[in-house]
Amino acid sequence: MAVVTTDMIKMLRERTGAGIMDCKNALIKAECDIDKACDILRELGVAKAAKKANRIAAEGVVHSYIHMGGKIGVLVEINCETDFVARSDAFMDLAKDIALQIAASAPEVVSREDVPAQRIEKEREILKAEALNEGKPEKIIDKIVEGGINKLYGDICLLEQNFIKDPSKKVLDVINEAIIKIGEKITVRRFVRYEMGEGLEKRQDDFASEVMSQMKK
Repeated sequence: MAVVTTDMIKMLRERTGAGIMDCKNALIKAECDIDKACDILRELGVAKAAKKANRIAAEGVVHSYIHMGGKIGVLVEINCETDFVARSDAFMDLAKDIALQIAASAPEVVSREDVPAQRIEKEREILKAEALNEGKPEKIIDKIVEGGINKLYGDICLLEQNFIKDPSKKVLDVINEAIIKIGEKITVRRFVRYEMGEGLEKRQDDFASEVMSQMKK
């Protein structure tokens, strides 16, 4: 039977941010397999987050992030249960990571519950029509459609995006790991992302025509 060492616990803590005893117990269950222990801690994070789901998280922070010399800006509100946690380094680091994620990956909403039902239905129709036009077998079309819908969620929903600092995790995994470490309910309530010039009609000059116009003067 493999023996859990201090180095193993340290390595697992660095990867997950979980507490010492949680790491030790996960390593015991995983028989000292670090990757399996990470999976166990993720499941534990989901379970702990579920237990805290009905608790009130009315404290927190509105974190700002400016990127690319002012070309992209983000404001994100992240909530926790106490002001003490809101001022902690661990919570502020999480807020920074979430703001960076939003800046880099441009999600549209926080979770799949925020996506309008009519958009999903329209997307289902499009995906089904594409599959039929491509001659896909009828029996796998539903599976193809669901795969496409899940991909859409993964693209536009913050919690379901791959975490930019570690693509093996979802953003929700990172939040659940923070819940294990901090011991409070943590939620992303809302965010807004600004990109310089977004939505504006860019000027398209015809250089040759401009030159000809100047020559006629």
